Amino acid sequence: MALASMTGFARSEGEYKQTRWVWELRSVNGKGLDVRMRLPQGFDALEVQARALFSKAFKRGNITANLQIQREQGDNTLAINEEALDQVLKAVELLKARMPDASAPSIDGILAHKGVLELKEPEESEEDKTRIAEGILASLSDAVDGLQAMRQTEGAAVGGLLISQVDEIARLTKQAEELPSRQTDVIRARLAKQIEELLEASSKLDEQRLHQEAALLATKADVREEIDRLIAHVAAVRELAQAGGPIGRRLDFLAQEFNREANTLCSKSNSVELTTIGLELKTVIDQMREQIQNLE
Repeated sequence: MALASMTGFARSEGEYKQTRWVWELRSVNGKGLDVRMRLPQGFDALEVQARALFSKAFKRGNITANLQIQREQGDNTLAINEEALDQVLKAVELLKARMPDASAPSIDGILAHKGVLELKEPEESEEDKTRIAEGILASLSDAVDGLQAMRQTEGAAVGGLLISQVDEIARLTKQAEELPSRQTDVIRARLAKQIEELLEASSKLDEQRLHQEAALLATKADVREEIDRLIAHVAAVRELAQAGGPIGRRLDFLAQEFNREANTLCSKSNSVELTTIGLELKTVIDQMREQIQNLE
């Protein structure tokens, strides 16, 4: 399964008779899947089926889905609003009663009164409404496929960067493992020399206690466990990247573990070379984590 980014854009459109529609989808990073629907008035009933399409295609990301509807003017007809006409005629009778010498309004004048004459659009049949709803959902399905394809394209690019960063972590880990300064014999010899210099400086120092402290320091300076864990984390990232799918959360956890081992490596360091490698590891790990934030 391919890796997928959480960022992308897709657009699709369709039409049926005098009705046209356009879907626009935008996706950005998110902790979970959050879909915000913007539907025109009268199309709220489509939301449940629309959300099901998103839930089936995506696991994470903040997605905005915007539906725009346009209707072309059809064969409109003029019709008289009977209620409005009755109100106008009642007003005319009232005026006649109070002003008998006034001239009666013309038919044109009555029809010109606001609301009496209406321009009516042809009503959609139930079959037309069903066809439009089906067409809108089909277009949404196309847009979802397009968004999914774009997220996978970006995911492949992020995956390539991720692998190169993991390779760099593996190289630095191997470099740390091969440093002469971290060999047990080297650490022991350095501590033995320091003990000898201390004993020469003062005869009051307890030689046995110094050797015990030196052994403890040598144990603390050993970074074998940290190196082994770094190697294991590298293998885990490569395995996850190979499997693909929604692995962003697991990769983010591994990035935290990488950072923990790099910090410990620096704190246990007994040489400038090992400290430098630890700092370089932290830089690469931070870069890798930025890329992981984009993955589903």
